[in-house]
Amino acid sequence: MPFTIHGLPVSQGIAIGHVHLVSHAMLEVNHYHVAAKYLPEEVERLNEAVATVRGELVGLKAATTGGQPHSEVGAFVDLQLMMLGDPMLVDAARVLINERRCNAEWALVQQMELVVEQFEQIEDPYLRERKADVVQVVERVVKVLLGHPGHLPPKRRDGLGTIIVAHDLSPADTIGFRDHNIGGFVTDVGGPTSHTAIVARSLRIPAVVGLHHIRQLVEEDELLIIDGTRGVVIVGPDERIVEEYRLRRSELELERSKLNRLKDTRATTLDGEDVNLLANIEGPKDLNQVKAVNADGVGLYRTEFLFIGRDALPDEDEQYEAYRAVLKSLPGKPVTIRTFDVGADKALNGVGARFEPNPALGLRAVRYSLAEPQMFLTQLRALLRASVHGRLQIMIPMLAHAHEIDQSLQLVAKARAELDAEGLRYDPRVEIGGMIEVPAAALALGMFIRRLSFLSIGTNDLIQYTLAIDRSDEAVVHLYDPLHPAVLKLIAGTIQAGARFGLPVSVCGEMAGDPAYTLLLLGMGLRNFSMHPGHILEIKRQVLRADLNELAPRVQRILKMDEQAKVREAVLRLAG
Repeated sequence: MPFTIHGLPVSQGIAIGHVHLVSHAMLEVNHYHVAAKYLPEEVERLNEAVATVRGELVGLKAATTGGQPHSEVGAFVDLQLMMLGDPMLVDAARVLINERRCNAEWALVQQMELVVEQFEQIEDPYLRERKADVVQVVERVVKVLLGHPGHLPPKRRDGLGTIIVAHDLSPADTIGFRDHNIGGFVTDVGGPTSHTAIVARSLRIPAVVGLHHIRQLVEEDELLIIDGTRGVVIVGPDERIVEEYRLRRSELELERSKLNRLKDTRATTLDGEDVNLLANIEGPKDLNQVKAVNADGVGLYRTEFLFIGRDALPDEDEQYEAYRAVLKSLPGKPVTIRTFDVGADKALNGVGARFEPNPALGLRAVRYSLAEPQMFLTQLRALLRASVHGRLQIMIPMLAHAHEIDQSLQLVAKARAELDAEGLRYDPRVEIGGMIEVPAAALALGMFIRRLSFLSIGTNDLIQYTLAIDRSDEAVVHLYDPLHPAVLKLIAGTIQAGARFGLPVSVCGEMAGDPAYTLLLLGMGLRNFSMHPGHILEIKRQVLRADLNELAPRVQRILKMDEQAKVREAVLRLAG
């Protein structure tokens, strides 16, 4: 009897195939004593296992990137290779083997738990989920130590693909399946920023995550359908349901083909209003995707990704090279680079750990940068030096106070003065903007408008802080609602204030890339959207169909509503 399970849709599309269960290596390994004379052999056993996994990862990267230096999936493999070289992990495990006279598996898992504790303190959900890299690379080493290496699923003969069902998947696992007719991924855990989600989107494979107990509910080789657009998994579908989804999949493929034709079409509404569709990126590795959809520029470059997987801060020259690569690749197009949006964590700052009872409300983003002025100054110098290679805009995250803007601008002035004294070139016209992510900022826009050249609304954090919801907490994530009347009033008020004073405003959170909200944001007056490159063409189609003269008054009526259910109904009717 078919049944349906609902999860989080993280990679669009429909997949029909047979289940392949991937075991989840439990890291509850045995602890046993090793005689002193055998300790060198135990250390060597660990060394050989690490070398085996390193070889597997290097092979996966070579097979995946095809020689391209900035592959998105290749970057995850690089990150796990970096983890293998982290002194806090393998080196410390070697020491532990000798000091405690213990087996390699146990020593490695003990060190893993210490490193994971550090990642737990990070507020940013993407960075916090990078603890999965540590766990997953250790899993690979432990499997080799125990003699249980992973295996790839067999190719199917009936024309249907294979659906990978797992508790969780590492990027290396995911990439390793790419040549085996994999139709989709389904996992117990994960969210929009999990590895399974990111790699699945990169490989354009449908995926649904956060299903909790899916591995216990399905059997090997059972027929499964994934609807990665709606977050639905159908177990044991009959032939009628299979045919229905085959038809739906064909329609989606046709739609995707039509969207590609819009690549070189200017995003202009029916009544002639131009709209800018920009890309969110993590670094130079994302440029191929940006160019593939002919984005109007970069609306958000998340520079904190330069930090991932390392103890030492990137120096000025390393940062300069990363920024320059993006600017040179997009001549004539604006590139908005956000300064480091990180929390106080040893793995990121290299200056000592700091316990925070609530990192979301602690020393993060601009607060952290101002608390570490030399780090901030180094970044600003690198940004300014790179500005001669393109149209740079610098954006400061999580502003809430006038003095934060003033101190940031003072450091920009100091960076310029130092570069002048050293005879280093920069573009004096670089504009400085700020992110509206805190309700206090959205309610006191005057101090931003008087000091900054542009604003960008980070809807992810603005919703989280407005509704007092930790969006990474599964117990309350259902309360995270972009259509809450309070959230909409803050967004609309910011857009309207920017228009009133001639200050450009963009939205760079998830709302910008969700077609369900495109008409709503256009009706509010938004003309600058920034999103994952994969969403740009779909949003462009929405823009091309929009008539602002008709939309604006309807959206103004929505903004006067104070019941979420009524707001949701009205937003759905906008597309009707």
